[in-house]
Amino acid sequence: MGHTCNSIIINAPYDKIFDISNDIPRWTELFGGEYKKAEGVEKKDNKITFRLTDDEDKSWVSWRLLFKDKYFAYAQRHEPMFPFKFMKIIWLYTPKAQGVELTWIQHFEMDDKAKFKDEQVEGFIY
Repeated sequence: MGHTCNSIIINAPYDKIFDISNDIPRWTELFGGEYKKAEGVEKKDNKITFRLTDDEDKSWVSWRLLFKDKYFAYAQRHEPMFPFKFMKIIWLYTPKAQGVELTWIQHFEMDDKAKFKDEQVEGFIY
């Protein structure tokens, strides 16, 4: 299974960081061109279902649970799963003297028919 863990400290108030980082349509600007489209599909209580499209016009649907009062968000890729068997992401927001440390942990397994293996994808994501 693949696993990555990355973090950054952002010098801004927690509420602003949480709200902006979970504003799915803004992901096209937040993630440096990784997504060509980022669209909300449904929002119900603390769950957001959304569709992402990359620069090769490949789209997939994921969902995200927001726990703002607990300082984290949890997400899973939904459909299509390929090239993954599963993809889970946890975002942790930790207040620090310099701002908020945003840590994102990805846990996944690549499909046996995928072009790349877990370790290769770890290198791409890291």
